[in-house]
Amino acid sequence: MKTLRYAIAAASLLALTPVQAALAPGAKAPDFTTQASLAGKPFSFTLSRALKKGPVVLYFYPKAFTKGCTIEANMFAEATPDFAKAGATVIGVSADEIGVLNEFSRKECRDKFAVASATPAMIKAYDVVFAKSPNLSDRTSYVIAPNGKIIYVHSELNPADHVKNTLAAVRDWRAKHRG
Repeated sequence: MKTLRYAIAAASLLALTPVQAALAPGAKAPDFTTQASLAGKPFSFTLSRALKKGPVVLYFYPKAFTKGCTIEANMFAEATPDFAKAGATVIGVSADEIGVLNEFSRKECRDKFAVASATPAMIKAYDVVFAKSPNLSDRTSYVIAPNGKIIYVHSELNPADHVKNTLAAVRDWRAKHRG
């Protein structure tokens, strides 16, 4: 009985441990092209093209219109001017279809930033497969420098620190790369 309690306690601690993305800072971010939506209007998004303008905050989220994903989208929408001031592009990515993302981009992203449809290959390439539902992505935010290298990763199902931490990483990178 005591061993069972220890096993349950250990499993509980593991469940509270943040999800770890395999793509660590310094890794090359896989390039991709996919359907995206901004303000309800679909377009083609290519990571390498976006990186020509500056750093990209690429944040994966499990499913549009769920509680945590809505909170996170609202927080990124509020912070979009701060990311733009730091020269960064924000794009959310999920396995949702473009029709759902058109609506999500208007309602929850408040027409402030784009959201894109992740293919299974993208989810696998970024090592963000959601363990509870392998056809979805977990909640992982990457900051990618213009050279395509990942400079910051934050994996945590709780959306609370994704915006704050990625904005700090962009600002730190910007401070080191002025001029």
